Amino acid sequence: MLPTTGYARAAGPLAIAHRGGAALAPENTLAAFARATALGFRYLETDVRLTRDGELVCFHDERLDRVTEASGPVGRFSRRQLQELRVGGEPICTLREALAAFPAANFTVDLKDQAAIAPLAGVLADPGIAQRVCVAGAWDGWLGQLRDLAPHVHTALGWRSLTGLISSSRTRLPIRWRGAPARYAHVPSRLGRVAIFADGLVARAHAAGVQVIVWTIDDPATMHRLLDVGVDGIITDRPDLLREVFIARGLWEPMAAEPISVG
Repeated sequence: MLPTTGYARAAGPLAIAHRGGAALAPENTLAAFARATALGFRYLETDVRLTRDGELVCFHDERLDRVTEASGPVGRFSRRQLQELRVGGEPICTLREALAAFPAANFTVDLKDQAAIAPLAGVLADPGIAQRVCVAGAWDGWLGQLRDLAPHVHTALGWRSLTGLISSSRTRLPIRWRGAPARYAHVPSRLGRVAIFADGLVARAHAAGVQVIVWTIDDPATMHRLLDVGVDGIITDRPDLLREVFIARGLWEPMAAEPISVG
């Protein structure tokens, strides 16, 4: 079996639990990450927001309103205040807590705020932790700053580079950047009603040395189709379904079982 840590060590397509598997447990909580790792997932996706006192918490929205009983921007609250809130009955956790609770898991982290770059680099100062993380969902300049501060971290393409790749795959014109600025491209399947991913994107990305990871895919038929055209990873809210697809195709490499505390 492959080593369980180190983001780039997987030999085949990556199976990634979106927000820990948001359809199975409260999103971005230790409970969600525990559910996904119990299924054998070695890759977890989360988002980070910066608190008033400079902590990074695993939280998607800019505001608390949708998933907690509180309202207002996350950045107006201290870490201690956020500890009192619940997402589906589960506490809001910090990124440090998530990385420590699941030491055999790799994390995709969406960087939501420019102000979070330096704090995130601080979390990733340990190369052993940085090598377990791929940062995505941000502008190219932000990711470049992060790589300067945390050189061991993996990143996906920034928004501008990703747009260039998508445009190139549709127009068949050359990609404007020279040399892949990152190893991964996190490509949305759709944005609203607009289809973004196209099959030809995979070959164009691979020719440029970039691996394609598609989000957020929750139905098995689409999972199979994407794997048929050669994508390098799928991000899903339904890790239970993606696991079954990977098993059916002989792709499943489960994470080794280990005791995990989420209390």
